[in-house]
Amino acid sequence: MHRLSKQRRQAAALKQSPEDFVVEEITESGQILEVGRAYDAESAGMSASDDGKFTTFVLQKRDWNTTQALLRIAKARGRGRKSIGFAGTKDRTSISTQLCSVYGITPDELASVRIKDISINGAWKSKSGIKLGDLKGNRFTVTARGVSDLESVSGIDKELGGFFPNYFGEQRFGFRNNNVEIGIAIMKGDFRSAVMSFLTDANNETNAEAVEARRKLSETQDFEKGLNYFPKYLKYERTVLGHLSTHSTDFAGALRKLPRQLSLMFVHSVESDMFNKVVEARIRDGTIMPSEGDIACGADAAGWPDLNNVYTVGARKQSGFLVGNIIGYNTQKLDRYEREVLDERGIEPEAFKLKGMPELSCKGSTRLLFAPYIGFRAVVKDESIVLGFSLPAGSYATVLLDEFIEGHSEQT
Repeated sequence: MHRLSKQRRQAAALKQSPEDFVVEEITESGQILEVGRAYDAESAGMSASDDGKFTTFVLQKRDWNTTQALLRIAKARGRGRKSIGFAGTKDRTSISTQLCSVYGITPDELASVRIKDISINGAWKSKSGIKLGDLKGNRFTVTARGVSDLESVSGIDKELGGFFPNYFGEQRFGFRNNNVEIGIAIMKGDFRSAVMSFLTDANNETNAEAVEARRKLSETQDFEKGLNYFPKYLKYERTVLGHLSTHSTDFAGALRKLPRQLSLMFVHSVESDMFNKVVEARIRDGTIMPSEGDIACGADAAGWPDLNNVYTVGARKQSGFLVGNIIGYNTQKLDRYEREVLDERGIEPEAFKLKGMPELSCKGSTRLLFAPYIGFRAVVKDESIVLGFSLPAGSYATVLLDEFIEGHSEQT
């Protein structure tokens, strides 16, 4: 992906430990959920309800995946996946805070849960649960180890001018980098190719047993025998194999055995890939600020982008935050960059209305093409640089960090 900054980056080590990556959620009311601080509904900018059936709470976790942490909490009190809600996912290798909810558990019951590296920093009854997207953004404090040149960081910050390319991060495309390929196959109704790619692609696979299993299945295509040698930890692959072992040609049915959110991610990755290509093209052409005919959005009272306030830029008003389409079947107006990306793929927006698997259809939405980063600060500490900044919801800290640092992570 093309960077916006042209200056040379320093090589650094990132995420050497969870303490190197601190993520504090910013609620819709603008409250930063600080690490180690206790909250009630009022201090979190929320409303409590004594007769509410949900419990809203501030979760603090260390080295936990968001969903796994919430499932562990729910299980400790006899609840299931459908009982939990959260505003946004947070990096596993981090110390993070976030607003969550659970149905059917009281605040006192929640507070009594004891799980290593998980704490409840306040809980209260509420009439409704927390939904994905119920946040304004996140504040990050990141330690980049092995670098100390503040002048370079300051120079890049000045060059960026408070904006960075709002790419979807690499995790959207899967560690085997085949999500887009699978998504395109699903959109074309080629469910066999989608399933075989999911089962047999071994790109970036590091487990020798998994590499061999994928290779062997690619050669034999014997799904029943595949169940005997596919590693137990590849539970989704084994679920698909289990279906195919008795219904060897029902590839659409095999995909339906996967959690809908996982299958949907394959189609979303196609949308994300096209969006990233539009961002790259605009960087290449230097069209990174709103101009006449572009779509932009205004700012809310606190200066954050407000995607509920989207407009077409006129000749006299060339301001705001530049907005692009996450293309779906309901996308109406395309700019020339989006049109070019669709033509390269050989598809139209209507292709995202999937006739073979309508439950995976994507109507599209909008997203900032270049996102602001707010409150940037950088200091040297113990031969490392500590970077602090806040980002709008949906923007990736790793993408911004890539503008400043040529980094690598020992953990993911």
